Amino acid sequence: MEYNKTIKNMPRLERPYEKCIAFGPSALSDAELLAVILKSGTKHKTSIDLAREIISLNQEYEGLAGIHHLSYEQLVSCKGIGNAKAVQILCLGEIAKRISCSMAKEQLEFTSPESIAHYLMEDMRYLKREEVRILMFNGHHGLIGESKISVGTVNTALSSPREVFLEALKNQAVYVILIHNHPSGDPSPSGQDILLTKQMMKAGMMIGIELSDHIIIGNQKFYSFRENGFFPETWEDIDERP
Repeated sequence: MEYNKTIKNMPRLERPYEKCIAFGPSALSDAELLAVILKSGTKHKTSIDLAREIISLNQEYEGLAGIHHLSYEQLVSCKGIGNAKAVQILCLGEIAKRISCSMAKEQLEFTSPESIAHYLMEDMRYLKREEVRILMFNGHHGLIGESKISVGTVNTALSSPREVFLEALKNQAVYVILIHNHPSGDPSPSGQDILLTKQMMKAGMMIGIELSDHIIIGNQKFYSFRENGFFPETWEDIDERP
Protein backbone atom coordinates (compact mmCIF):
# COMPACT_ATOMS: atom_id res chain seq x y z
CA MET A 1 0.00 0.00 0.00
CA GLU A 2 1.22 3.49 -0.81
CA TYR A 3 0.71 5.92 2.05
CA ASN A 4 -0.06 9.55 1.43
CA LYS A 5 2.61 12.09 2.15
CA THR A 6 1.75 12.66 5.82
CA ILE A 7 1.75 8.96 6.67
CA LYS A 8 5.03 8.43 4.83
CA ASN A 9 6.64 11.16 6.91
CA MET A 10 5.60 9.56 10.18
CA PRO A 11 8.24 7.56 12.07
CA ARG A 12 8.24 4.06 10.64
CA LEU A 13 6.96 2.28 13.75
CA GLU A 14 4.14 4.79 14.16
CA ARG A 15 2.65 3.95 10.78
CA PRO A 16 -0.35 1.61 11.27
CA TYR A 17 0.87 -1.19 8.97
CA GLU A 18 4.43 -1.26 10.30
CA LYS A 19 3.24 -0.86 13.88
CA CYS A 20 0.90 -3.84 13.48
CA ILE A 21 3.65 -6.03 12.01
CA ALA A 22 6.11 -5.06 14.74
CA PHE A 23 3.85 -5.17 17.80
CA GLY A 24 0.63 -6.91 16.77
CA PRO A 25 -2.86 -5.48 16.15
CA SER A 26 -3.53 -5.00 19.88
CA ALA A 27 -0.94 -2.19 19.87
CA LEU A 28 -3.02 -0.11 17.46
CA SER A 29 -5.49 2.54 18.59
CA ASP A 30 -9.10 2.41 17.38
CA ALA A 31 -8.34 5.04 14.74
CA GLU A 32 -5.23 3.17 13.57
CA LEU A 33 -7.14 -0.11 13.24
CA LEU A 34 -9.81 1.55 11.13
CA ALA A 35 -7.14 3.37 9.11
CA VAL A 36 -5.70 0.01 8.04
CA ILE A 37 -9.13 -0.96 6.68
CA LEU A 38 -9.58 2.41 4.94
CA LYS A 39 -6.09 2.14 3.36
CA SER A 40 -6.00 5.77 2.25
CA GLY A 41 -7.25 9.19 3.21
CA THR A 42 -7.78 12.29 1.10
CA LYS A 43 -5.54 15.04 -0.18
CA HIS A 44 -5.88 16.91 3.09
CA LYS A 45 -6.52 14.05 5.56
CA THR A 46 -4.53 10.95 6.37
CA SER A 47 -6.32 7.64 6.74
CA ILE A 48 -5.92 8.05 10.52
CA ASP A 49 -7.57 11.49 10.42
CA LEU A 50 -10.39 10.05 8.33
CA ALA A 51 -10.80 7.15 10.75
CA ARG A 52 -11.06 9.55 13.70
CA GLU A 53 -13.72 11.52 11.83
CA ILE A 54 -15.76 8.35 11.22
CA ILE A 55 -15.48 7.24 14.85
CA SER A 56 -16.66 10.68 16.01
CA LEU A 57 -19.82 10.49 13.87
CA ASN A 58 -21.61 8.64 16.67
CA GLN A 59 -21.22 10.41 20.00
CA GLU A 60 -23.40 7.94 21.91
CA TYR A 61 -20.78 5.19 21.88
CA GLU A 62 -17.12 5.28 22.69
CA GLY A 63 -14.54 4.19 20.14
CA LEU A 64 -15.30 1.58 17.50
CA ALA A 65 -18.58 0.50 19.12
CA GLY A 66 -20.33 3.43 17.44
CA ILE A 67 -19.45 2.23 13.95
CA HIS A 68 -22.05 -0.51 14.11
CA HIS A 69 -24.73 2.16 14.51
CA LEU A 70 -23.69 4.20 11.48
CA SER A 71 -25.76 4.06 8.33
CA TYR A 72 -24.51 3.98 4.78
CA GLU A 73 -25.75 7.56 4.34
CA GLN A 74 -23.78 8.78 7.36
CA LEU A 75 -20.60 7.14 6.13
CA VAL A 76 -20.71 8.54 2.59
CA SER A 77 -21.35 12.00 4.05
CA CYS A 78 -17.67 12.01 5.08
CA LYS A 79 -15.40 13.41 2.42
CA GLY A 80 -13.11 10.57 1.41
CA ILE A 81 -15.66 7.81 2.00
CA GLY A 82 -17.19 6.52 -1.21
CA ASN A 83 -19.41 3.54 -1.89
CA ALA A 84 -16.66 0.93 -1.57
CA LYS A 85 -15.26 2.20 1.73
CA ALA A 86 -18.74 2.65 3.21
CA VAL A 87 -19.62 -0.95 2.38
CA GLN A 88 -16.29 -2.16 3.79
CA ILE A 89 -16.99 -0.40 7.09
CA LEU A 90 -20.56 -1.72 7.28
CA CYS A 91 -19.35 -5.26 6.61
CA LEU A 92 -16.57 -4.87 9.18
CA GLY A 93 -19.17 -4.02 11.82
CA GLU A 94 -21.28 -7.01 10.84
CA ILE A 95 -18.26 -9.35 10.94
CA ALA A 96 -17.40 -8.13 14.45
CA LYS A 97 -20.99 -8.67 15.60
CA ARG A 98 -21.18 -12.20 14.18
CA ILE A 99 -17.85 -13.20 15.71
CA SER A 100 -18.99 -11.90 19.08
CA CYS A 101 -22.31 -13.75 18.84
CA SER A 102 -20.61 -16.97 17.73
CA MET A 103 -18.14 -16.86 20.62
CA ALA A 104 -20.93 -16.15 23.08
CA LYS A 105 -22.92 -19.13 21.78
CA GLU A 106 -19.95 -21.49 22.03
CA GLN A 107 -19.25 -20.50 25.63
CA LEU A 108 -22.85 -20.32 26.75
CA GLU A 109 -24.61 -22.56 29.19
CA PHE A 110 -28.22 -21.46 29.55
CA THR A 111 -28.19 -21.49 33.32
CA SER A 112 -29.23 -17.94 34.18
CA PRO A 113 -30.88 -14.81 32.78
CA GLU A 114 -27.41 -13.26 32.60
CA SER A 115 -26.11 -16.02 30.32
CA ILE A 116 -29.09 -15.66 27.98
CA ALA A 117 -28.73 -11.87 27.90
CA HIS A 118 -25.03 -12.27 27.15
CA TYR A 119 -25.83 -14.60 24.26
CA LEU A 120 -28.21 -12.11 22.60
CA MET A 121 -26.72 -8.79 23.72
CA GLU A 122 -24.46 -8.09 20.74
CA ASP A 123 -27.12 -9.12 18.27
CA MET A 124 -30.00 -7.15 19.79
CA ARG A 125 -28.66 -4.07 21.54
CA TYR A 126 -27.87 -2.31 18.26
CA LEU A 127 -31.31 -2.81 16.70
CA LYS A 128 -33.13 0.37 15.71
CA ARG A 129 -36.59 -1.15 16.25
CA GLU A 130 -38.02 -3.46 18.88
CA GLU A 131 -37.93 -7.17 18.06
CA VAL A 132 -39.58 -10.05 19.86
CA ARG A 133 -37.76 -13.39 19.83
CA ILE A 134 -38.13 -16.68 21.65
CA LEU A 135 -35.65 -19.32 22.71
CA MET A 136 -37.16 -22.82 22.83
CA PHE A 137 -35.91 -25.60 25.10
CA ASN A 138 -36.48 -29.33 25.55
CA GLY A 139 -37.01 -31.17 28.81
CA HIS A 140 -33.25 -31.46 29.38
CA HIS A 141 -32.81 -27.66 29.22
CA GLY A 142 -31.19 -27.90 25.81
CA LEU A 143 -31.77 -25.13 23.29
CA ILE A 144 -33.70 -26.56 20.35
CA GLY A 145 -34.59 -23.40 18.49
CA GLU A 146 -34.55 -19.63 18.25
CA SER A 147 -37.14 -17.65 16.35
CA LYS A 148 -37.89 -14.01 15.54
CA ILE A 149 -41.58 -13.49 16.24
CA SER A 150 -42.11 -9.87 15.25
CA VAL A 151 -40.48 -6.53 14.47
CA GLY A 152 -42.15 -3.42 15.84
CA THR A 153 -41.34 0.28 15.99
CA VAL A 154 -38.75 2.29 17.90
CA ASN A 155 -40.63 1.82 21.18
CA THR A 156 -43.25 -0.86 20.53
CA ALA A 157 -42.94 -4.57 19.79
CA LEU A 158 -46.22 -6.11 18.70
CA SER A 159 -46.66 -9.80 19.44
CA SER A 160 -49.33 -12.25 20.53
CA PRO A 161 -49.32 -15.50 22.53
CA ARG A 162 -50.63 -17.28 19.43
CA GLU A 163 -47.51 -16.48 17.39
CA VAL A 164 -45.17 -17.43 20.21
CA PHE A 165 -46.74 -20.74 21.16
CA LEU A 166 -47.46 -21.88 17.61
CA GLU A 167 -43.71 -21.69 17.04
CA ALA A 168 -43.06 -23.50 20.32
CA LEU A 169 -45.52 -26.27 19.42
CA LYS A 170 -43.94 -26.73 15.98
CA ASN A 171 -40.57 -27.25 17.66
CA GLN A 172 -42.00 -29.48 20.42
CA ALA A 173 -40.63 -27.16 23.08
CA VAL A 174 -41.18 -27.88 26.76
CA TYR A 175 -40.59 -24.28 27.80
CA VAL A 176 -39.71 -20.98 26.18
CA ILE A 177 -37.99 -17.74 27.09
CA LEU A 178 -39.31 -14.52 25.58
CA ILE A 179 -36.79 -11.81 24.66
CA HIS A 180 -37.20 -8.36 23.22
CA ASN A 181 -35.02 -5.26 23.01
CA HIS A 182 -35.41 -1.59 23.90
CA PRO A 183 -33.61 0.59 21.29
CA SER A 184 -33.42 3.38 23.89
CA GLY A 185 -30.87 1.28 25.77
CA ASP A 186 -32.96 1.28 28.97
CA PRO A 187 -34.29 -2.24 29.67
CA SER A 188 -36.82 -1.15 32.31
CA PRO A 189 -40.19 -2.79 31.54
CA SER A 190 -43.09 -0.67 30.35
CA GLY A 191 -46.73 -1.25 31.23
CA GLN A 192 -47.16 -2.94 27.86
CA ASP A 193 -44.21 -5.25 28.60
CA ILE A 194 -45.82 -6.31 31.88
CA LEU A 195 -49.18 -6.92 30.20
CA LEU A 196 -47.51 -8.97 27.45
CA THR A 197 -45.73 -11.09 30.05
CA LYS A 198 -48.99 -11.82 31.87
CA GLN A 199 -50.69 -12.81 28.60
CA MET A 200 -47.83 -15.13 27.67
CA MET A 201 -47.77 -16.76 31.10
CA LYS A 202 -51.50 -17.49 30.99
CA ALA A 203 -51.31 -18.87 27.45
CA GLY A 204 -48.39 -21.10 28.41
CA MET A 205 -50.27 -22.49 31.41
CA MET A 206 -53.27 -23.29 29.22
CA ILE A 207 -51.34 -25.33 26.65
CA GLY A 208 -48.67 -26.79 28.92
CA ILE A 209 -45.63 -24.92 27.62
CA GLU A 210 -44.02 -22.87 30.37
CA LEU A 211 -42.91 -19.28 29.83
CA SER A 212 -39.75 -19.54 31.91
CA ASP A 213 -38.71 -15.88 31.67
CA HIS A 214 -39.12 -12.64 29.76
CA ILE A 215 -35.85 -10.78 29.25
CA ILE A 216 -35.52 -7.22 27.96
CA ILE A 217 -32.23 -6.31 26.27
CA GLY A 218 -30.86 -2.77 26.65
CA ASN A 219 -27.42 -1.33 25.96
CA GLN A 220 -25.10 -3.60 27.97
CA LYS A 221 -27.95 -3.97 30.47
CA PHE A 222 -30.89 -6.33 30.74
CA TYR A 223 -34.03 -6.89 32.78
CA SER A 224 -35.27 -10.37 33.74
CA PHE A 225 -38.87 -10.63 34.92
CA ARG A 226 -38.07 -13.87 36.76
CA GLU A 227 -34.95 -12.44 38.41
CA ASN A 228 -37.05 -9.52 39.63
CA GLY A 229 -39.61 -11.81 41.28
CA PHE A 230 -42.40 -11.35 38.76
CA PHE A 231 -43.22 -14.98 38.00
CA PRO A 232 -45.98 -16.41 40.22
CA GLU A 233 -47.00 -20.03 40.64
CA THR A 234 -50.73 -19.87 39.92
CA TRP A 235 -53.18 -18.26 37.51
CA GLU A 236 -54.68 -16.18 40.34
CA ASP A 237 -51.26 -14.86 41.32
CA ILE A 238 -50.73 -13.58 37.77
CA ASP A 239 -53.77 -11.31 38.00
CA GLU A 240 -52.61 -9.98 41.35
CA ARG A 241 -49.33 -8.77 39.91
CA PRO A 242 -49.12 -4.97 39.40
